[in-house]
Amino acid sequence: MRYVSMTAHDIGRNLATEQYLMNNKDFGEPLLLFYYEKPCIIVGRNQNTLEEINQKYVEENGITVTRRLSGGGAVYQDLGNLCFSFVLDSDSEQFGDFKSFVQPIVDALHDMGAKSVEVSGRNDILVDGKKFSGNAMYTKNGKTFSHGTLMLDVDQDVIANALNVPEDKIASKGIKSVRSRVANLKPYLAPEYQNITVPEFRDILLKELFHVDSLDEIKDKEYVVTPEEQVEIDKIYEEYYNNWDWVYGTSPEFTVKKRQHFTSGTIDARILVDQGKVAQIKFFGDFFGPKDASELADKLTGIRYDRDHIEEALNDVEIGQYFMGISKDELVDLLA
Repeated sequence: MRYVSMTAHDIGRNLATEQYLMNNKDFGEPLLLFYYEKPCIIVGRNQNTLEEINQKYVEENGITVTRRLSGGGAVYQDLGNLCFSFVLDSDSEQFGDFKSFVQPIVDALHDMGAKSVEVSGRNDILVDGKKFSGNAMYTKNGKTFSHGTLMLDVDQDVIANALNVPEDKIASKGIKSVRSRVANLKPYLAPEYQNITVPEFRDILLKELFHVDSLDEIKDKEYVVTPEEQVEIDKIYEEYYNNWDWVYGTSPEFTVKKRQHFTSGTIDARILVDQGKVAQIKFFGDFFGPKDASELADKLTGIRYDRDHIEEALNDVEIGQYFMGISKDELVDLLA
């Protein structure tokens, strides 16, 4: 087995590296990747991005949002989480056998004091009955990667806010995440590991997986991406993980109901979003205005469904002509 310890803390660049190595390198043996990143949300390939995130909170807190190639549900990660990925041939005896992949990790965690860690179901790892690791697989051209998370010390307050969809009613055909009881590993580790960092955690797991006492013993097993390969990885990053069309535009068609009572009347907006853009919007309610609200709907049709583009579309619009007593900021807050 070979391994790569990624140095970037950007989820998009790390996923691009994983994708490049899977599609373009053949080491003749399995490849193990470790990486960790700044605050981010990664939605599954078949999910509706806007349905999975609290967009306002995400934008206000600078949380990166991207989409991965594999299925499954949305996850939040920060620098307190360690990701791992196994890349191997699809016809390998280990293909699909998630438990055999992660058993050395489970064994290592037992040795570190977390005796209640266990593999659960198809692709989760639990500690004291609570989930700290979710995993997913992707296969293409005879290669497969199986990647997962290890929540060592993630900010769980952010998880609750970033992945809690506001009380808007969204209806779509996207695969929805199943909200689970989650926990960090650190409280379950032995006292000597209570101050462990994510890089130290990674190195302990590397030694366990390779059955060595020192990383010096496996220097010849480490692979470092070349500058030429990095150029190709950067292209994948721009094509996928830093591309609005991939992250939001590939979401399935969905509808949103936005309703709010103001002192001057109630607005009930029904929005159809297709490929991340407003395909249709209709306004209902007991509001007043000298102009027909359908004119305003026409101005919003075809734009990206996010706060910045809604604000831009309404820049030169006198909102009071459509909704008397309601400000532009109030309308943007309602729609976005």
